Amino acid sequence: MNLTQSALLLFSSQCGLRRVCGGAHPQSPRPLGRWLRLALAALAAVMMLLATMPARAAEITITQASIEPSAEGHRLSLAYSFELNRGLEDALTRGVPLYFTTEVQITRRRWYWFDETNVSATRTVRISYNVLTRQYHTAISGQLQQSFSNLEDAMALIRRPPRWIIADSDTLKSGDIYNVGVRMRLDVAQLPKPFQVNALNNSDWRLSSDWIEFTYKPE
Repeated sequence: MNLTQSALLLFSSQCGLRRVCGGAHPQSPRPLGRWLRLALAALAAVMMLLATMPARAAEITITQASIEPSAEGHRLSLAYSFELNRGLEDALTRGVPLYFTTEVQITRRRWYWFDETNVSATRTVRISYNVLTRQYHTAISGQLQQSFSNLEDAMALIRRPPRWIIADSDTLKSGDIYNVGVRMRLDVAQLPKPFQVNALNNSDWRLSSDWIEFTYKPE
């Protein structure tokens, strides 16, 4: 039961209690001020609830997602649109690294059974800040480390990461139609342990895109 329901239940129970008190004796008229105080108390409880509700977490939007064949395999191209909120930016500048993980699922429909999962892959981009050098550093799954003098340039790599080979050429059959699901999220599980508890209870750290789906037909 939330705070609003508790306040309304208290209001209703107090009103009902006054009706039954005194048994069969007729009830004398109640002063209007008492009813007004009860109504104001319920309203105050509702206002307290609204004031303590966390703001909705910022969202990541996937603005572009496509797969193209190449000599090395099937290459996924992605682009995102989002900003770091003040809480995440403050944590970053104080030395807390942030991890953004992209998840990909490629499945093929089978009329006689469950969908076949052909590819299940993840890739994580890490961004950190060195207080001494005042440099931002990014790394993609432990590789391709780069340094930037400002946050906006570092975030550009996260919003528009390099294309990614998600499957070998022989993993997907030519001519078959595959369903591709993609999402990206701030991965709090990779934070240092002392920060994980705070992140799980703080709306600033709930940053994620929705799953998007599209079809891909290898040629």
